[in-house]
Amino acid sequence: MNPGTRIVGIDGPAGRIDVAVDRPEGGPARGLAVVAHPHPLYGGTRDNKVVQTLARALLALGHVCWRPDFRGVGASEGTYDEGRGETDDLLAVVAAARAAEPGGDALPLVLAGFSFGSAVQSRVARRLAEGPRPATRLVFVGTATSRFEVEPVPADTLVIHGEVDDTVPLSSVLDWARPQELPVVVIPGADHFFHRKLTGLKQLLVRELR
Repeated sequence: MNPGTRIVGIDGPAGRIDVAVDRPEGGPARGLAVVAHPHPLYGGTRDNKVVQTLARALLALGHVCWRPDFRGVGASEGTYDEGRGETDDLLAVVAAARAAEPGGDALPLVLAGFSFGSAVQSRVARRLAEGPRPATRLVFVGTATSRFEVEPVPADTLVIHGEVDDTVPLSSVLDWARPQELPVVVIPGADHFFHRKLTGLKQLLVRELR
């Protein structure tokens, strides 16, 4: 993502999880972020442009950003597990991120995801909420509500969707959000991959998360 990106390997339930880690420049970290990529069987990787946009926005806000490749992608070991094993993998990444940073247990934790990654992060957030150190904020983009079961989320979750998404229809996201009375930010004219909308997406993320 940038010249300072560091690649680390951590032990996960199915073997090595390969993670790109970016640190904010100057001063201590203000928070931690784990960013999850879209569906691994359809070309999803941590280098996806929306995933990198999420990471750049969080990096600009002072978060150390961890971007793992899901199992079976790149140098990450294991095979696709329909979101189950991927949830366990992200929990291992959260634990590693907290352990790697001085005072990491006390730092705010943002769970961010794009498409399939959002569905998995909803499960990670639920699991963390059962323990002593829940996530501080969730950020979902292009949430795959029409393709996976997405858990209910806290009221301050930032949900962003493209108006003309033909992979996950906006109506599906609204059907998921409506019972929770959860606001959804709609970017006019944006498709699932936010082609030609990434600059505006980053500006929106920084503004809403600042």
